Amino acid sequence: MPNIKSAKKRVTLSAKNAEKNKAVRSAIKSAVKKANAAIADKAPDAAEAVKAAVKKIDHAATKGLIHKNNAARKKSSLVKGLKKD
Repeated sequence: MPNIKSAKKRVTLSAKNAEKNKAVRSAIKSAVKKANAAIADKAPDAAEAVKAAVKKIDHAATKGLIHKNNAARKKSSLVKGLKKD
């Protein structure tokens, strides 16, 4: 456990940021699963689900939570699945 005030602050801040980042990563996974399910079911709202997932992916890539190539790969996979139908 840190003794210096600034180090204590960094510990609490990094824990808070880790929680936020975890929530965003989880939201990405949920959105991608929802979009893939909509694509598989050939649902009429599949395009909107993909659009929402792409938006979450872009946001995470912009913030540096996921690598830009990882984001590009996820988006490409979603759009490819959508175009397949």
